[in-house]
Amino acid sequence: MTDYDVVRVFCGPRGEYGNELGVVREGSVLPERDERQAFAAKLGFSETVFVDDPERGVIDIYTPGVRLPFAGYPCVGVAWLLDVPELVTPAGVVGTRLDGEFTWIEARAEWAQPRTLRQYATAAEVDALSVPLSGEWLYAWAWEDEAAGRVRARGFPGRGDGVEEDEATGAAALQLTARLGRALNIIQGAGSQLLTAPQPEGWIELGGRVLLER
Repeated sequence: MTDYDVVRVFCGPRGEYGNELGVVREGSVLPERDERQAFAAKLGFSETVFVDDPERGVIDIYTPGVRLPFAGYPCVGVAWLLDVPELVTPAGVVGTRLDGEFTWIEARAEWAQPRTLRQYATAAEVDALSVPLSGEWLYAWAWEDEAAGRVRARGFPGRGDGVEEDEATGAAALQLTARLGRALNIIQGAGSQLLTAPQPEGWIELGGRVLLER
């Protein structure tokens, strides 16, 4: 069995919730893409990361069904685990920093895969949603407190790969931040917390708490 770590990314204030991430620190044990894809499918997490160079932060990201050039919560989780100044993804170089209980990355919204950002009138409407049919990556959101930048959100990948709802979606948080042009405090899924802050020249910081699960 290939060794891997499991971290929870975007945990709540008391360490609860968060999205589980599989991290294979020795990516060389599974060098081929089809091997990595099969292993990610076997683990069944929303994403699994393979570290190809821990010192330079070179990583490779997979869902149970596809390889991704970039994803938000895997980058935050690996940034915490490796404690490196940057990560190298196929989409581009991601800046990282650790600040107290929060781990931050700096990335670009256009690196993320396309998805539908659908606004609802109230947080209660978002809470009441059922899992939609496959075929559309839906990020459902509503203001909890618009003046304070507080958002309620849920993410439905719609890929038909066994992940019906994504507990915390960093890439979607980047996209919503780019659309609204302001810092956000997002509560997604069962209670995961994601923070964002726009930066100059189209960059966005994305931060959250990370804990080692096993």
